[in-house]
Amino acid sequence: MLAFFERLCAVDPNARNAVLTVVDGADFGDKCLLSAGELLWERDDGGFFARNIDAIRPLDRGGTVEIDGQRVFCELPGREKQLVVCGGGHVSIPVIRIARMMGMPVTVLEDRPAFAENARNAGADRVICAPFEAGLAQIPGDADTFFVIVTRGHGSDVRCLNAISRKPHAYIGMIGSRRRVALVREHLVGKMGCDPAVIDRVHMPIGLDIGAQTPEEIAVAIMAEIIQVRSRSGRNAVWTKEMLKAINDPATRNVPKASATVVARRGSVPRDEGARMLVWPDGRALDTIGGGLMEHEVVETACERLRAGETAPCLQRFSLDAGAAAEDGMACGGEVTVLIEIIG
Repeated sequence: MLAFFERLCAVDPNARNAVLTVVDGADFGDKCLLSAGELLWERDDGGFFARNIDAIRPLDRGGTVEIDGQRVFCELPGREKQLVVCGGGHVSIPVIRIARMMGMPVTVLEDRPAFAENARNAGADRVICAPFEAGLAQIPGDADTFFVIVTRGHGSDVRCLNAISRKPHAYIGMIGSRRRVALVREHLVGKMGCDPAVIDRVHMPIGLDIGAQTPEEIAVAIMAEIIQVRSRSGRNAVWTKEMLKAINDPATRNVPKASATVVARRGSVPRDEGARMLVWPDGRALDTIGGGLMEHEVVETACERLRAGETAPCLQRFSLDAGAAAEDGMACGGEVTVLIEIIG
């Protein structure tokens, strides 16, 4: 599967990408990488996906589908989500802190040195202290970049939104009153030639309407909206930056590892479909699929297969009613199916 990860890391993040795995049927375990309708990689050359290319090309949602009588788990891989904040004022500081708590890298653009330093102190990964247009010229944007515009004034907002609306993006949100938002839209579309369809999708005023008043409350509303947009997009990191680094690191590249992925769930369970972790033969794990006894048993199974030199994938199913869940250390009942694949 190492070739798969090489191709995955090289795909255009803005293309329509999909990772598909047969999880039930005669071709169980076959896996492929699809990008812009082209089959870039398949575990079995000329296998299930090559035979069913016309059926898989239209897939645009994550989850499990049935193709040619077999169940296929579909993931829409995105790269690591990143946040770009225009402005380093009072709202920006809690936005930065919450985003970092969520594991999102944060870039802040600010033209005032003192405010740029405040953003650094709040934990921003990158701070560009320059005029906003110059700073945005250094941000290419992509389908996994979230832009938040919280500058100190109307003119700066307009300049930022004009530049950002012409870039690939996952989300654009701008602070301001409804009257101010209407003026910005009229100016950008009528006088600056921005695409009205893009401007209409901008979240203005920014954030979920939860009655937020203080900078901290407004930051919560902003980040809650970003979580909502992110979860509805269907694009997941699939393999996080840390996982890809562990898989592709030349020093450990040839050390066998196992990937454990939640491919089906029903009822109340800790993690959604697509949750994934890496497991090493000594029991070390990176990330989580929900914790508790369920995860412990998955780690044990993965370690056993690694130590035995197994290369074939397998499924591990957990079906727990409320009583069994409490007895086995899960807070709630539910059903979970985990796919274990060997890497290396």
